[in-house]
Amino acid sequence: MPTLGESTQDNDPPILRFTDVQDLFDVIDYTTRDFLIVTNVSPSHFTEIEREREEQRRKFRFRRYDSNARILIITLPTEVHEALHLGIYMRYHTQLVPNGREESWISKGTTAFRQQGHPGGDGREGDSTGVPKPEREGKDKWPTLWWFRTSNHDVKIVILAKFDRQQHHILLEKSEEEISLPQGAITRGRAAAILQQGGVFAPVKRQSITITRDETTNPVSYNVTRGALVLGFRLRFLRDPGPQEGDFVLGIQDLQRFAKGVWAAAGLNERRACWR
Repeated sequence: MPTLGESTQDNDPPILRFTDVQDLFDVIDYTTRDFLIVTNVSPSHFTEIEREREEQRRKFRFRRYDSNARILIITLPTEVHEALHLGIYMRYHTQLVPNGREESWISKGTTAFRQQGHPGGDGREGDSTGVPKPEREGKDKWPTLWWFRTSNHDVKIVILAKFDRQQHHILLEKSEEEISLPQGAITRGRAAAILQQGGVFAPVKRQSITITRDETTNPVSYNVTRGALVLGFRLRFLRDPGPQEGDFVLGIQDLQRFAKGVWAAAGLNERRACWR
């Protein structure tokens, strides 16, 4: 039988020591969480899990597989989980259309990507991903939206969204990579050239936005702290912006509407506040 570890916090995902595929699927069928950490997963185990998932048409996703640590993180999509990423990505895609950029962007959805040189090893699947066209057009091209190191630094922006029902808030975090180079080194070139010069890539959190639901107001309100969500054009399209092109901005009102949709997916309606 699988060994399911206890979480240290209510919001932490459960931890399972892998024994066999059927035991893993049994846990997936009965867990109420949207994430599951599985340890003791060898590359051959991962290949077997992946094959059985496809044959049985299971809907869970591989958030990350680390072949060295033998850890697999599984995403179990819920209505809230889907509302979190689709609520942002659909608004992002909508902004491409009026500027005529929809043909310059390819949505990759939950496509699985593998680390270069590790066809049976490290892998990841995002929730909503995409690539610029023609800069990243073609099979197995990593998205510019959404891993850093595993993609050989081809991914430029990562967005994490977390829903906390108990604290009544949504947390959005945007990260990018910074490059540190020895004195005199040149930053031009691909990641491999930068690393050969002694460069170091480090993920840096650029934005942290909290959206809090206030049920004491009539109607219920959503308070946004630390401003709009901004995704730079250059990092997404790998070129400088042209006329009428610019950064993607999800403003305060858009974030409030986004939050309203997430809470609706959580089964919490826009009920009026009550006083005695």
